[in-house]
Formats: sequence, C-alpha cells, structure tokens
Amino acid sequence: MMLQVGGALPTNAWELVTTSSTATKIVLLVLVLFSLISWFIIVLKWAQIRRVRRQGDRFFDALERTTRLEDAYHAVMKLPPSPYGRLLREGVNFFSELRPGALKETRGAQHEALSATQLEVLRMVLAKEVGAERDLMARFIPWLATIGSVSPLLGLLGTVLGVMDAFIGIAAGGSGNISAVAPGVAEALVTTVLGLAVAIPAVIAYNLYVSRLSVFAGELEGFAQEIVGTMAREGRI
Repeated sequence: MMLQVGGALPTNAWELVTTSSTATKIVLLVLVLFSLISWFIIVLKWAQIRRVRRQGDRFFDALERTTRLEDAYHAVMKLPPSPYGRLLREGVNFFSELRPGALKETRGAQHEALSATQLEVLRMVLAKEVGAERDLMARFIPWLATIGSVSPLLGLLGTVLGVMDAFIGIAAGGSGNISAVAPGVAEALVTTVLGLAVAIPAVIAYNLYVSRLSVFAGELEGFAQEIVGTMAREGRI
C-alpha cells in the first residue's frame, strides 16, 4: 500500500507518484515511454508531410512551365527527389523501355502505338509506385493508433492494481475511514489520467495523418492518370 511522506498524506500528484506501489510505477513508466514514442512520431510525420507538401508545390510549379512530357521530365529531374518526381520517372522510364526514343519524337509523328497489354502494364507500374509512396508516407502512423488504443487500457490496469493494493492495505490495517481510503484511490487514478493524456494526442494525430495520407494518395493517383493522359494527348500511346 502507498506510504506516507514524512507521516503526512500526499498533497499533490507528484507525491502520489513517488509514493506509489512498484506495480503502479511500472505502469507509469510504460505510459511515459509510450508518450515519448507518440510525440516523436507526431513531430516526425508532421515534418515529413510539410516537406512533401513543399516538394509538391515546387514540382507542379516546374511542371506548369513546360509543354511537352520530355521537357517536363528533364525539368523536374533537376529538383530534389520527391514522391511526384519518382512517380514521373518510373512511368517515363518504363515507357522508354517499351518504346525506345519515343519521347524524343516530335508531336504528331507517326509511330506504333502501345498494345492494350503494354498500356495496362504501364498503369500497373504507376499504381505500384503510388502504393510504394503511400506506404512510405504511412510508415509509423499505425503506431499512433496502437498507442491511442493501448494507453487507456494500461491506465485502467494501473488503476485496478492500485485499488486492489489500497484495499489490501486497508484490510490489513483494519481502518476503513475516508482518510485511509482516499490516498490509495487517488494513487490508483493517476495511471488513468496519464493513460488518457497519452492516448488523446495520439488518436487526434492518427486521424489527422490518415486524412492527410488519403489526400496524398489521391493526388498521386490523379497524377499517375495525368501522365497516361499526357502521353495519349501527345500521341505517344
């Protein structure tokens, strides 16, 4: 059962923590670890999303200043690596393997079109790259959902252990008045409070990042379709 500090009852949350049982301290340490991991992921993904957003703005600005696919390819390849640039490079390189030298042909030039199978494979290559970029952006995000789900349960576990320890101490001491019960219950509730404090930011960040990830994946899929459409508009497929 919880010890008293200098013979007096704890008067604040920190004293409740320092005088708590071993089991409660273990639960609190795990929750603190979860909190550190959660905030690390939150900051990491926030920075990554901002960086990708800036890369996307630069990419599409460069793309708008070109008129042909070949010019767009050479222009964006001079930019820092980005998901959009890797998608364009993957599509153009695969198309160049199917039709060597086709990108350098003048617009409207007569050449053999891609077969239906080749066009479908090109779409599959683009879809594979979209999936790879989406998975890369989604890395570590599921951990936020795990932490958000597990932390309240750990807090509840600590509370149950604390209440059990408090009642065992009360039974052993033979005192059941409010002064004997309250400190033990307060100690038990500390883990619940910390569990919720860890879970709430993790769940909010998870929902926000999943939403941003959906938007990002939609942009990549739309751009992949635009690549195929540009090739068709220029008469290359």
